[in-house]
Amino acid sequence: MSAMKLNLRRSGGHLGRAHHDADTEVVTRGPARVGRRTKDLTKRLVPGDIAVIDHVDIDRVAADALVAARPAAVLNAARSTSGRYPNAGPGILLEAGICLVDDLGASIMKLPEGSDVEIDGGTISIDGHTVADGVRQTDATVEANLAEAREGLSTEIERFAENTMTYLQKEKDLLLDGVGVPVVRTEFDGRHVLIVVRGYHYREDLAMLRPYIKENRPVLVGVDGGADAILDAGFRLDMIVGDMDSVSDKALACGAEIVVHAYRDGNAPGLERVRALGVDPVVFPATGTSEDIAMLLADDKGAELIVAVGTHATLVEFLDKGRAGMASTFLTRLRVGGKLVDAKGVSRLYRTRISNTQLTLLSLAGIAAVVAALLATNVGQTFFGLVAARFDDIVSWVGHLVGS
Repeated sequence: MSAMKLNLRRSGGHLGRAHHDADTEVVTRGPARVGRRTKDLTKRLVPGDIAVIDHVDIDRVAADALVAARPAAVLNAARSTSGRYPNAGPGILLEAGICLVDDLGASIMKLPEGSDVEIDGGTISIDGHTVADGVRQTDATVEANLAEAREGLSTEIERFAENTMTYLQKEKDLLLDGVGVPVVRTEFDGRHVLIVVRGYHYREDLAMLRPYIKENRPVLVGVDGGADAILDAGFRLDMIVGDMDSVSDKALACGAEIVVHAYRDGNAPGLERVRALGVDPVVFPATGTSEDIAMLLADDKGAELIVAVGTHATLVEFLDKGRAGMASTFLTRLRVGGKLVDAKGVSRLYRTRISNTQLTLLSLAGIAAVVAALLATNVGQTFFGLVAARFDDIVSWVGHLVGS
């Protein structure tokens, strides 16, 4: 190892893109924040914290949430890339200049909350005492892990095929005939439906869809945290679907219809929370994911078009969900068929469109320019003088008729 060493203490930001190579040793310090669920932990991180997680195969959504929270480092009890598939999360963290130490073991989750942690290479210490050793990720190690994961991708796809058949056997009545879809008060029949999931680039895609939303006024459905994204964008929310673990009380109390996703045995973890707010929800038992049941619900109730924001579309995005979630997502898209459109496609269609209001204003501006040009010439002044005189004659004639 080189003697080169960079000391970073808790601060409000990073030093930009760092070079994570084997010849650079970086020491990082900060207070530990421990959370087994990455999406919950990111809500209480502040810049400079040390995020301690237990997350196998860090996916893009989790990595983006961590980057937004700007921790000084991420300590992972598990392997950030297990080899199951080439996940993007570790590379995103390194690209943001965030230190990532992997495979620290379950004991790292027992770090005292707020304790002052020092990270030197892959060694984690408190008050000079080593508490865990792991693998500090670099650009080279991340690329090597991804290369290994790509080689095993065919095995993962085979497992996915097996899991898909299992899921189809469990939910064939729901997928094929809509058996079990609850009755809701929200009117979907013949309308466009916009489903927002807190996933890949959901904020950017929602912002680009403003012209589409204004013109078509679709039913707006938020899946868990996607409900807050709709409200934050200034739109009126029609329905919230999910297990209610990442949606705010503000969204739940906004007047939108609530559909709680339950397990097939009837257990609904989010039901008690919703009822505690004085809201009477609808319960939808299903094996799939919350975004999938939102699509199945819209399709069953007669939606003309379903526009998806932040949902999964590519193979790697499917694999980010894990094998069980991937199967339900894949089969749901087969079920919904041609009704489903990704938000990026819709935004491309509307990006270059000009609304009727804009066309009218453009036409008026053109007419005003012509009039101004004519008034600047003798011919134009004579023409408008004749028009004005003719107009006065018409007004006088009409007045004479009315008077007689």
